Amino acid sequence: MHNGINAHRDGSLSSADWTLLHGIPCTTVARTLLDFAAVAPVWELRKAISEAEVLRILDHSEMRQLIKRSRGRRGVARLRMLMDEIHPQAKRTRSEMEILFLQMCDRAGLPQPEVNVTLYPGGRRTMPDFLWRDAGLILEADSRRYHDTDSAFQSDREREQRLQLAGWRVSRCTWEQIEREPRRLAETIRGLLVQPNQLPTGRKRTHIDRIRPVGS
Repeated sequence: MHNGINAHRDGSLSSADWTLLHGIPCTTVARTLLDFAAVAPVWELRKAISEAEVLRILDHSEMRQLIKRSRGRRGVARLRMLMDEIHPQAKRTRSEMEILFLQMCDRAGLPQPEVNVTLYPGGRRTMPDFLWRDAGLILEADSRRYHDTDSAFQSDREREQRLQLAGWRVSRCTWEQIEREPRRLAETIRGLLVQPNQLPTGRKRTHIDRIRPVGS
């Protein structure tokens, strides 16, 4: 036995929990994280999950399936907690998050925004998440499920540029902020709303204000 290596046997290892890497049998990333969750403190497990995300080797669907079939195992509750923490969209649908956002605005005394209105910046159709027309402010609520891809990264920046050229101020928040930090997010929005809407001199919103109801 090599120093620093502890061997153990686990009869629960299924065919879905192992793979071949350079011809060597080893546990999958998801199963490795589950085993690690049983022995590591929360901060180390959170770091390991983050590293797996950065390396693009964490399959969230596979992880959820493993958590579901591993109920009662040591570490599974801790792993589920961290997956829910960094991916609240796994628990909430987009419509549910919109309801939470509007409730947050109501509790904080913020003006209610328009939701998912259709705009045409640069002649191209887009539907911002939340819009305060008088303040010239748009807030986009990002989730990893919908925005953490190369194509979404590119299209999000292009859309933001078109909105800014049309005179809108664009800010972003995360679903985690809506669910876990609503008071702090509300104060940030309050500060954005009171900032002056600085449109270029003589500039008026024309094409961008051709608003149509969703589905029309």
